[in-house]
Amino acid sequence: MGFAPEGIKLIAGGVIAGALGGMLAVWSRGLGLPVLFLGLAFAGFSAYFFRDPERDKVFAPGEIACPADGTVMTVANEGVPGITVVRIFLSVLNVHVQRAPMEGKVTKTKYTKGNFAIAYKPEAAQNERNLIRIEGEYGRFVEIEQITGSIARRIACYVKEGQAIRQGERVGMIYFGSQVAVYLPDTARVLVKPGDKVAGAETALALW
Repeated sequence: MGFAPEGIKLIAGGVIAGALGGMLAVWSRGLGLPVLFLGLAFAGFSAYFFRDPERDKVFAPGEIACPADGTVMTVANEGVPGITVVRIFLSVLNVHVQRAPMEGKVTKTKYTKGNFAIAYKPEAAQNERNLIRIEGEYGRFVEIEQITGSIARRIACYVKEGQAIRQGERVGMIYFGSQVAVYLPDTARVLVKPGDKVAGAETALALW
């Protein structure tokens, strides 16, 4: 079990605060105990939230990997001809690292400023977001969109345009409750439905 780079400083900060609180508690006969407990609690939460487990599943030919852990919200055409959108809600209990659904090349990354609606609300589609487009063989492509929630509002993108990428490779992270939208050509057959629990780089999301 590893940790996302963004969380290492927070984990270390919590441990250091806890250690300082412990020393203060020894020197001051207990006055530093609140700092000790708060520091360790913060470090523990950060370690849990920023966990980044290894995912090494080998998918069958034609399978499109799910890019995120969470719960499927909707599977629908949202007005763009030929495109099916799968929306996944990530609670604070889910792993928040996103992974590539297919092998190919990153042909587009686009960050868009927006609102900060609650991530499971329909209006969250207009939140601050980052789009990553991956293109592969035979003209196939998948776009994934990292969407912020209402509490923490940071998106980390680990890839850049022109970069070759493997299926299941890490592409980014969203901080705290959030949403991931997956845009698929409607020639792909979606294998999940609303309410399904999915895992990034472990669940087969669709088939070409």
